[in-house]
Amino acid sequence: MTYRTLAPDKIVETLERLHARIKERFPDAGLEKVSADVTELARTTAARAAQLARPFLWLRLLLIALVIAGLAAQIYAARFLHVSSAAVDAPEFMQGLESAVNLLILFGGAVWFLLTLEERIKRGRALAALHELRSLAHVIDMHQLTKDPTLVVGGNRTAASPVREMSQFELTRYLDYCAEMLALIGKLAALYGERLRDPVIVEAVNDIENLTANLGRKIWQKITIIGQLVERKG
Repeated sequence: MTYRTLAPDKIVETLERLHARIKERFPDAGLEKVSADVTELARTTAARAAQLARPFLWLRLLLIALVIAGLAAQIYAARFLHVSSAAVDAPEFMQGLESAVNLLILFGGAVWFLLTLEERIKRGRALAALHELRSLAHVIDMHQLTKDPTLVVGGNRTAASPVREMSQFELTRYLDYCAEMLALIGKLAALYGERLRDPVIVEAVNDIENLTANLGRKIWQKITIIGQLVERKG
């Protein structure tokens, strides 16, 4: 076992345990359903990242076939021009040469298209998967958004205040679960950056890691405030 790369199975296992903890502590909370979705997505992410890391053999075989066919066509065209150059005049020869050059340009464009096609396909799939992770991070943030730390000291309520019946310990655990889940979403995103060295993918992964870190930092600020309020109350 190597400790220099992320192990997808360990991330999935950690999320499964986190989901079990949330389910035991808050069985009727929406966070439990979100945790189940994140755990299921983690299994899918592990499979997707491994699949995208593998080469597209069918595409590479197609590229090889195209290169062979193109080279054969160029060799044939060169021989044809060499044989016919003695039988035609200069204008006709130049016209044939121009056609051969145009064929070479089209061939080069086709090869370049196929050379970058695999990268573009993988990039599109990875970006779509990363967008899904980014959306889940915002969903988790919405679940902790209304968890006011002042509730643990019985702050003044208004008619529009949401009903909250969590104790100080329960509220702290709830926020801690949100922070853990956000951190693990960042690790799921990192799986794509680790297996695909595409700079666009790496940048998108960095954005998600920064997002989850910033959201997690806000949650830990709330947890710190809860501890301070409890100390003052005591």
